[in-house]
Amino acid sequence: MKKGYQLAYQLACEELGNTDDINQLCLKSGASYQVIDSKKIIALEYLNRSYQVTLPDIEISLDDSEEEVPLRDKILILHYLTQAKGTPVSNKMIAYKELPEGATYFPTFSKRAIKPIVDHFGNEPNRLLDIAGVFGGQRVDYGDVAITIDAFSRVPITLVLWRGDDEFPPAGNILFDSTISDYLSTEDINVLCETIAWKLVKFSRAGYG
Repeated sequence: MKKGYQLAYQLACEELGNTDDINQLCLKSGASYQVIDSKKIIALEYLNRSYQVTLPDIEISLDDSEEEVPLRDKILILHYLTQAKGTPVSNKMIAYKELPEGATYFPTFSKRAIKPIVDHFGNEPNRLLDIAGVFGGQRVDYGDVAITIDAFSRVPITLVLWRGDDEFPPAGNILFDSTISDYLSTEDINVLCETIAWKLVKFSRAGYG
């Protein structure tokens, strides 16, 4: 698995390095671009934190921390930058099964991304509201409790929870803007949502919110 991520990262670095028009890339992704001491720097937000991508060496770092950026996050950042089409957010919500090949991969997606959220927050859905603030999440009107987190500036992710009762256990879902496939592949969406789910669980266990 790690070799697969290393290869994906290498290919993503090559694709960004071969980009002819960085200004256009930033325009489509909502990132910003500047040149400092002959280094080209792309700045963007990912899960409410500021990142820099430095060219030509393709170094990805956090603005406010020396901590190492996880490889999966690096890949997501590079894929978002290179795949962004600049399509305006539609504010039309779609479910995972409406994504390309989403119906095929939904059981795996549900197990890895939806289930951790339901298992951890289903009995205390308001707890999700508290934790979501760490990621800049905003409450929205779906289910019993729902939040929208801007994973990237043009990739809102909406997490929905329904409280359980005597007849039914807690349930959840993840919704997307209908334009999400203009920014990330279905595989990247899988990784992104799993990452968000476990970051929320991790912060909750750490006593945030």
